[in-house]
Amino acid sequence: MSKSALIVWGGWDGHQPDLVAARFARELESRDFQVKVSDSQDAFLDLAALEALDLIVPIWTMGEISNEACNNVVEAVADGVGLAGCHGGMCDAFRNSVQWQFMCGGNWVSHPGGDSVTYPVQMRQTGHPLVEGIPDFEVTSEQYYLHVDPAATILASTPFPQVTWYHSSNGHVDMPIAWSKMWGAGRVYYNALGHHDDVFDIPEAWEMMLRGLLWAAEGREAAKAAGLSRESFQSEAKMF
Repeated sequence: MSKSALIVWGGWDGHQPDLVAARFARELESRDFQVKVSDSQDAFLDLAALEALDLIVPIWTMGEISNEACNNVVEAVADGVGLAGCHGGMCDAFRNSVQWQFMCGGNWVSHPGGDSVTYPVQMRQTGHPLVEGIPDFEVTSEQYYLHVDPAATILASTPFPQVTWYHSSNGHVDMPIAWSKMWGAGRVYYNALGHHDDVFDIPEAWEMMLRGLLWAAEGREAAKAAGLSRESFQSEAKMF
């Protein structure tokens, strides 16, 4: 049975969201996904349609999101729909929404040195199926400094600082570059690579991203098999 995915792109054009969306759509369609691609957040306004999906892929740097649209994505993912994205399209989306950041597991705060920094991408959970067998590699692009959920499983990281600035006085840190986490019954995957579409011409970078997309999309079936749903995690306590 084929799976279904929704890709929603927009926001800052510098991240080439249309090209990234097209790449992701081609790959998913080649794997028998039924893919809808939208350049409007109106696609987030139908909760029932979102709940019927296997995967949501946001590619929307900065911008704003309405409470209704954000809540619908939050609820759909909590019910088992996978969420997967990259770079600013997911963790620098909707800076006005802490709820979005909580679900995604992190948010962008800086990229010291801009888009011409050469840095290593180092696998961490080498036995994890999301990165197993993928060698460390180098990329020349933006190196994201992120604030990351401590509950996330860090799959790959990159050393800071590569470029001297105020953060450098803290010394060496390993900054997460890819992670997975749960949101209710749903799987969440993030990869900080993807400043431009051609970053994914690097075989290792694309393999990481592809595995993340597919892993997130398999979460609905896994949740059903485990008897999990949104209701398993709901609470009457105030959250936001």
